[in-house]
Amino acid sequence: MGKINGSQMLLKCLKNEGVEYIFGYPGGKVIPIYDAIYDEKKIKHILVRHEQCAAHAADGYARATGKTGVCMATSGPGGTNLVTGIANAYMDSIPIVAITGQVSTGEIGTDSFQEADITGITAPITKHNYLVKHVKDLPDIIREAFHIASTGRPGPVLVDIPVDVQNALIDEHVKGEINLPGYKPTVKGNLKQIKEAASRIYNSKKPVIFSGGGVISSNASSLLKEFADYAGIPVITSLLGKGSYPEDKELSLGMAGMHGTKYANMAFVNTDLIIGIGVRFDDRVTGKLSEFAKNAEVIHIDIDPAEIGKNVKVNIPIVGDAASVLNDLIAEYKKITEEKSRADFSNWRKTVMEWKEKNPIYFDRNTNSLKPGFIIETVHELTNGDAIICTEVGQNQMWASQYYKCSKPRTFISSGGLGTMGFGLPASIGAQFGKPDKLVFDIAGDGSIQMVSQEFATAVVNKLPIKIILLNNGSLGMVKQWQEIFYDKRYSETCVRGCVDFVKLVEAYGGVGFRVKEKKDVKETIAKAISINNLVLIDFWIDPEENVFPMVAPGAPISEMLDHRQAGI
Repeated sequence: MGKINGSQMLLKCLKNEGVEYIFGYPGGKVIPIYDAIYDEKKIKHILVRHEQCAAHAADGYARATGKTGVCMATSGPGGTNLVTGIANAYMDSIPIVAITGQVSTGEIGTDSFQEADITGITAPITKHNYLVKHVKDLPDIIREAFHIASTGRPGPVLVDIPVDVQNALIDEHVKGEINLPGYKPTVKGNLKQIKEAASRIYNSKKPVIFSGGGVISSNASSLLKEFADYAGIPVITSLLGKGSYPEDKELSLGMAGMHGTKYANMAFVNTDLIIGIGVRFDDRVTGKLSEFAKNAEVIHIDIDPAEIGKNVKVNIPIVGDAASVLNDLIAEYKKITEEKSRADFSNWRKTVMEWKEKNPIYFDRNTNSLKPGFIIETVHELTNGDAIICTEVGQNQMWASQYYKCSKPRTFISSGGLGTMGFGLPASIGAQFGKPDKLVFDIAGDGSIQMVSQEFATAVVNKLPIKIILLNNGSLGMVKQWQEIFYDKRYSETCVRGCVDFVKLVEAYGGVGFRVKEKKDVKETIAKAISINNLVLIDFWIDPEENVFPMVAPGAPISEMLDHRQAGI
């Protein structure tokens, strides 16, 4: 009977789960695992330059592929550096498995060198976590970790492995089994509720579909399109729902909320029925909760029962996987229309389309000043809308969501719930590994990119042809915008122009850098960047006075949107 150590068993278990990449950073309490990696042929380890970025890269890989991402770090500061990335994945329901080293089992609780209670620290931001106390438990734990991360409402799972467990011997033929009697996510929706929902939709006058990240994670986008197109119902998306319904279609109203489209918000204000699918109804969408969609009934479809009714009153709750429920809903809705006739929502669609035509997302197209909307639309034009767009957080993120129209799921990757600055570059690294044949862009701001610029090295060393569109306004733009509008232009610590020469910085890491200050050079430079098989950063010196509009003030109802005209633009 052959014996292998815990580290070798870990890699064997990961291979059984189909893992292609581990994004990680070595340290004292994972040396045995890295020693096993030295001989590993099937799984590739990707050395990041900061552990936070390992978690973000695993996150980006998961979003782009639909698979579970894997990251790894050592004990103590290695594990705590993962925390932001784990929290980010938790807030956005992304399946990752984080593996951390730990001091030996006999030293736990003694404040040993580089000891941290990482299972305690991450308990509020993981779907589940494990401390592996015996090597015999390792195969079952890894199997369960991937099952929990990827089923039900997806999310991160952490596995903490003490160094003596990594070195302990185990029969190499042991296979992991799943023993989770209390974990049974509801996949199939209640048919009675689905039939009631179909009837309510048929009898409504002004329905809207509100599609979120749950539609994408359940691979239900094609079903959503089938239902929306058949019923003729306009579709609003959340930030994480971008791409769940093609944004170039007439029925698409784009993103709603604080920086969403005015016509999407107007649809929420005037609708009589919201069909929420895989959404949380978070505060950035609803605005003042007591004023949100006061005249509407709500059908809420979500795999997590805790989300239903959490923020808005729900008339028809349906717990289940979005794909399964939509499949049944389509069948039930078609039964009604075949027995009677198609519901006529044409007047409602006409009204919504008039709002859409009269209230476009706006930037001044006649100025020679460098506008972010023009840059992002040019990226869309040159990629035919067929790129993976990752974003940092802030104004750059909102401009990307407004001006890059996504027609496919898993092509817009952004930090939604946590709003993590520095997310975009490592996420784009993970996305590029997951989709090597796709063009991957990181839409960045000069504030966010400085938090993770060390990952230029990761991209260059691994020959990843990521394109960074740096919207450089010399400021921490979103905070500065709030200071301008709500704090009487008291710009406290938000103006940072001239701190860094980003072209020289990316070149120092072996990448390619361009600087663009004039509108006439935008298209040519982006096209040139696309043609270069290397990491390319384009430092666009955009109009420093440009802000993100429309905008709903914090605490205001979404009916009160400040647009460019009210802002005097």
